[in-house]
Amino acid sequence: MPALAVADALRADGARVVFVGGERAEKTLVPEAGYELRPIAVEGLSRTNPLKAARGVIKAAYAVRAAQKILRDVRPDAVMGGGGYVAGPVGAAAAAGRIPLVLTEADSHLGLTNKLLAGRAKRVCLAFPLEGREDPAKYLVTGRPVPPPFADRAAARAQFGLGAGDTCVLVFGGSLGARSINEASVDAFRDAPFRVLHACGRRDYEVLRERLGSPPPRNYDLREYISPFGPALAAADLTLARAGGSIFEVAAAGLPAVLVPYPHAAADHQTANARWMTDAGAAVVIRDEDVTPQKLDDVVGALLQDPAKLSAMAQASRALARPDAARDIANEVLAAAAAKARA
Repeated sequence: MPALAVADALRADGARVVFVGGERAEKTLVPEAGYELRPIAVEGLSRTNPLKAARGVIKAAYAVRAAQKILRDVRPDAVMGGGGYVAGPVGAAAAAGRIPLVLTEADSHLGLTNKLLAGRAKRVCLAFPLEGREDPAKYLVTGRPVPPPFADRAAARAQFGLGAGDTCVLVFGGSLGARSINEASVDAFRDAPFRVLHACGRRDYEVLRERLGSPPPRNYDLREYISPFGPALAAADLTLARAGGSIFEVAAAGLPAVLVPYPHAAADHQTANARWMTDAGAAVVIRDEDVTPQKLDDVVGALLQDPAKLSAMAQASRALARPDAARDIANEVLAAAAAKARA
């Protein structure tokens, strides 16, 4: 999604954008957004299974050759790496071919791919300031690119059947959902005096639907996914969520948050992400091991009963937003391409 936001900014400037991707979400999201997708076979490097790690290295070597072939065909003026493992072979091929490389890092630590490629990049665009990555000639803090926030709150609330006086709590946990949040939320909020809009992911949907009963409680709107997601953020008064890259969308919407960082995220970056919001006064945090129906009921209930605190959290959230992140990164890509043209 951050790469698509940058692509939209580049396309608005008349640039042709071609994606290189694998078999994950980009397989459908990129064509649906109207961009060409060139497939490449590559996988992440396992840190626990030596055999899988060796297979990943072999695939990466073949992927570099495939990426070189794609770059010879596309003849790009610049390459942007999105930080995932697909970006490794493509970034390596760009560096070998002396094609300007711009990297983006969406998390609160520099991932393995970006660590390996940073020395060959013209610019590394960071979502957060990172210790040891302060060189202004190399690193630029742009924030994480997100789609423009949905601006019409009344229309968003009408979309989800919310009345003008309804209070709405939005619950979500990423593409697969978050099992601890999913299960505790159903038990905590099924009889709550507020409305619940819950995007639980495909994995847990059927089980949660059965737990809610038939018909489900009138206050509880359980869905596998919500797409586009902007209206859900605009309609809500508070969100309960993980602390991945979506926190930048939460901030862009000016939404107060209760965050439950995923404890097994790489380099524990979700805890760092959550700290970024709590330090600003935009969120409160519950540890994953502390998530129970009673805990969620206590924390969410206390916030909803304190409108002054919710308003202050919303203002703090909005102050963290970086609405120009996609444009700033696009400008870096275009500048790298222009420098190559001048040379």
